[in-house]
Amino acid sequence: MANDARQLAMPFFAEGDDDLTSNQRIGRVIRLKEVIHRTGLGRSTIYRWMGEGKFPKAIKLGGHSVAWVEQEIDRWLTERCR
Repeated sequence: MANDARQLAMPFFAEGDDDLTSNQRIGRVIRLKEVIHRTGLGRSTIYRWMGEGKFPKAIKLGGHSVAWVEQEIDRWLTERCR
């Protein structure tokens, strides 16, 4: 049980993701609702742009759950503002 608590407390680590170096800490992941709120984009636009390589890809959390790395969304927004 103590091992489970330590796993929950540990930050996520990227495993060979194209945008992140191996073992780079991922501070936080955010779900679609927050991505929509932060970007002002709609769900369909987000998924279409992901497919076209214009938007950061989601990571699978399990089952039908996905999330985005907060740092990647922030970086994408910063680049869009330039």
